Amino acid sequence: MEYKDYYQVLGVARTASADEIQKAYRKLARKFHPDVSKEPNAEARFKEIAEAYEVLKDADKRAKYDRFGQAWKAREAGGAPPPGFEEFRFDFGGTPFGGGATSGGASGFSSFFEMLFGQAAAGGNGGWASWGGDEGRGGWARPGANREYGLRLSLEEAARGGVRELTVPDGAGEARRIRVNLPRGVRSGQVVRVPGQGGSGRGSGPAGDLLLRVEHEPHARFRLEGRDLRTTLDVAPWEAALGGEADLPTLAEPVRIRVPAGTSSGRRIRVRGRGFPGGQSESAGDLIAELRVVLPETLSDRERALYESLREASGERTRHGARDEGETS
Repeated sequence: MEYKDYYQVLGVARTASADEIQKAYRKLARKFHPDVSKEPNAEARFKEIAEAYEVLKDADKRAKYDRFGQAWKAREAGGAPPPGFEEFRFDFGGTPFGGGATSGGASGFSSFFEMLFGQAAAGGNGGWASWGGDEGRGGWARPGANREYGLRLSLEEAARGGVRELTVPDGAGEARRIRVNLPRGVRSGQVVRVPGQGGSGRGSGPAGDLLLRVEHEPHARFRLEGRDLRTTLDVAPWEAALGGEADLPTLAEPVRIRVPAGTSSGRRIRVRGRGFPGGQSESAGDLIAELRVVLPETLSDRERALYESLREASGERTRHGARDEGETS
């Protein structure tokens, strides 16, 4: 077996903390994800990165890897022993797992696995492993591990929800395509659980779940506060002075709003229910637009003459500040 240094794969020191390992994985996964990467070896690197992270993010797996290298999998599965342990034997007594009470019997077998893997592996106190449950034959039955990955979405994608195809790594470092039905209005930090798409179970144990932790990408136009969306809307000086109508972008179709006459920069208009969609128990947020009066960068001769006429007609009128927030439906 070719040795892989998982620490080198992620570019971290062997003393790296769990946070440092997670940060390194996220950075590399974004760079080499097959859906977005232009690198020629992106898929192979993505698998390698996922394999390394799968081991190093888990304290128990990491400890075994640090001790036995890549042979930790064989040790965990009860397969070939790691190098240097070929002649190592365990004696449980006269029977396959010990003779009677005096030699430990089944309790000796349980104590042995408890020593290797802890109380849960010995089947104590409702642990995850059981013996003899593999369709009536002796063998281990263990549920598969849950796997968690980050999922970056634009605000539009998160608001819309629906079916999405994703590429995720499995425990063996292979990439696979799955279809996920995202809820409408999924929030940043929310975890979407996909049953049965995690690690494979042992024996008759069920597969684990896939946990997708959502992260919203920054948006060029909108800022999300709770479920309210905030944005700005540029209006021309004559629209601000005389009033009129304007198209205000949303996360879906634009909405037509009225610009009140005499509007100053900083005035806010609230559109009820046109913000970020609500969840099962929440209503949709509002869309709040701050109006900004914008002058043309250059003026034609006629425009300049009209502005000069306006200046003469207006005189030294009092300049008004921002007005209170308005509302439309």
